[in-house]
Amino acid sequence: MLDDAKNYSELEITQNPALGAYALWQFGLGYQEGDAERAPILLAFLVLPMVFHARTLAQISSTRESSGLGKFIQEISENREELLSIHERALAMRRLSLNSLVLSASKGLIALDYEAVNFRATSPELLSKAKVPERLKKIGPASRRLGIWFSQLDTISVVRALNVSL
Repeated sequence: MLDDAKNYSELEITQNPALGAYALWQFGLGYQEGDAERAPILLAFLVLPMVFHARTLAQISSTRESSGLGKFIQEISENREELLSIHERALAMRRLSLNSLVLSASKGLIALDYEAVNFRATSPELLSKAKVPERLKKIGPASRRLGIWFSQLDTISVVRALNVSL
């Protein structure tokens, strides 16, 4: 519950570890759907900067799942600043991404493998029980789509395609 004494910004209310945990769980489900068993933890740090940004979220949502990451990159590269801003957002959201990973693991949405530095989503049956407000409904499917796209490439290729360094 929100502390009444603190003035939370809209950003703090909507971009929080709980919503981030949901997005990472959806990403993990998509990654596993794409014939990969476990997602590298490094890739989790790219999910929230992409799905918590309205224009990038819209671009992910409008790119067909079957088109893949390459088509998304092609479309977003039409505005070079959009592609380059993913790196800056990834750096700015590292703490939120980490807190979201921790929360999703503590709630049993994902299982972390610390030695292999990867994770997998658990409990896909919870999908039907997840209640997400209407204004946030695109985040789950977009996160899942990113998981599918990222699973088709190795980590280095994803990082290079998105022009990020973490």
